[in-house]
Formats: sequence, structure tokens, C-alpha cells
Amino acid sequence: MSIEDKEKEPEIKILPVAPEDARGVAEVLYKTWLTVYPNEKAGITTDDIEDKFKDSFTEDSLAKRAERIMHPKEGERLFVAKDGDIVVGICIIVKHSDKNQLQAIYVLPDHQGRGIGSLLWQEAQKEFTPGNDTIVQVATYNVNAINFYKNLGFVGTGKEFQDERFRMKSGAILPETEMVIRAKNKEIEVSQ
Repeated sequence: MSIEDKEKEPEIKILPVAPEDARGVAEVLYKTWLTVYPNEKAGITTDDIEDKFKDSFTEDSLAKRAERIMHPKEGERLFVAKDGDIVVGICIIVKHSDKNQLQAIYVLPDHQGRGIGSLLWQEAQKEFTPGNDTIVQVATYNVNAINFYKNLGFVGTGKEFQDERFRMKSGAILPETEMVIRAKNKEIEVSQ
């Protein structure tokens, strides 16, 4: 990439989500799910994903998403990555009393490989409670995400499960695995 190209490329900004980002968040979720989650072995089809998101862009659904943005659940934070005015990535975290949860990092497929996921992760870490483990749950077959999380320092816990929230129209359920970054003070306790 030439210097001129770098100057033309807009800077990615990580910002707290705003109600007007509702459509952009829905688009990131839809496009990434459509790219990542269909999997023959798991029995999850493109039709399953289309069905899951079939109402995501109705006025009512977007209004509800904007309302959830204005009034998140306790401990929940959502950040967006913007390329100019366009939402190209999202990060959802939840702070529990005993752990930090990285619920999701999604980056539009055509924006991956630009460090956006890492920027979202850096912002998430600012919100986490020091001294608590940080967990993430990822589809067992999403090798790119698993490698991304490994590069951030996550390791597998060996826990695999299926959550009914991710049951598809076909009946298949998204298989997940848990990964963790252990809190530094807990590592010391374990080693003594």
C-alpha cells in the first residue's frame, strides 16, 4: 500500500454504540453470521441464518434494538468500530460480579484483517474488572475466531455446550466452546 493510499484510507474509530447505530449493528451481525455460521457438519444452513435474521431490518426490530442500545442490561456494554460513518464492527461485553464476558466481536467480512477486532478488544479491556477471569464462547468450528482469541491470550477450557438461544429453524443448535484468559492474581493463587 502506498503512502497516498494510507492517507486516503479513513481511520477506524471505536465508539460507544448510539441509537442511530441500530441498523449498522444489525447489518454487521447479519453479514458476519451469514459468512461464518453455515456449516454442513453442524447442520446449520444459509437458510437457517436467513431465517434467524428475517425480521432484523423491520422498523419495529430496529426501534427495539435502538431502545436496547439506550437501555442496556446491567453490566453490558456495546462498542462499534466505524469506518467514516459506517459501522464495520461491534464488540459486546458483559461485566458479571465474578467474571468478565466477551460476548462477541464481529467485523464485516470485507473489513477483516485490518486490526479492527484488536481495536475493539483493546476498548473492551478498559471496561473489564481487573482480577476477574475473562471468558468468550465461540462456535467450535469457527477456526478463524478461535485463532484470533488465542492470539489475544485466550485458552480453551474444554467446556463445550449448546445454547437453546442458538437453535436454528432446521433444529440444529450452534455448537460452542468456552475460552478464558485467567486473571493474573488467580494464576498466582493456583501456583502457590
